[in-house]
Amino acid sequence: MQTTIPNNMQKCNLAQVTLLRKIAIETYQQTFADSNSEALLQKYYQESLNIKLLSTQLQNPESEFYFIYSAPISNETAEIAGFLKLNVGSAQTDLADPDALEVEKIYLLQEFLGEGLGHQLINFAVARAEQQNKQYLWLGVWEDNQPALKFYNKMGFFKFGEHGFDMGGDIQTDYLLKKRLN
Repeated sequence: MQTTIPNNMQKCNLAQVTLLRKIAIETYQQTFADSNSEALLQKYYQESLNIKLLSTQLQNPESEFYFIYSAPISNETAEIAGFLKLNVGSAQTDLADPDALEVEKIYLLQEFLGEGLGHQLINFAVARAEQQNKQYLWLGVWEDNQPALKFYNKMGFFKFGEHGFDMGGDIQTDYLLKKRLN
C-alpha cells in the first residue's frame, strides 16, 4: 500500500532541482541568518545545497524530497511553503538503521509558520514510515533552535543523543530526536 500524498504536497523530481535549491536556501536563510554569519551560510549552501549534490540525492532511491504548498496544488494561488527530505537505509545521515526513517530536512518559509504545515509534514513522514514497517522516526535539530525543539516535543519526539553538524565549517551541536511508531 502506497502512502497517499496530500493534495498540497508534491514529490520533487530531478527537473525541479533548481527550485528545490532555491527553496532550501531561502528557508535556511530565514531560519539561521540571525545565528550564523553570512560567510558560514554561503559556504554551507555551496557545500551542502549545490545542484550536483541535490541531483544525486534526488536520484537516490533511499531518499525522498517533497514540496509542501500553501493550498492544494490545483489552486492557482498555491505557493511553495517549504520542503521535506526523508531517508531510509544507507541514505540516513547517522544511524543507517533498517528499522528507522530519518527526517533529514523539514523547513517552512517564515510566512507559512503556524499554519499546521509542519504537523502535516510530520504526519506524512509517520505515514511513510508506517507504510515501510519502520519502528521509529528520527531527526537532528540544532540545540539552539528552541521553536523547533518545542514543536518536535509536541509531536512526540524525545532526545536520544547528539551529533556535530557542519554549518559551513562551524561544527554545531544537533540534538538527535526520536519518535516511536505503533
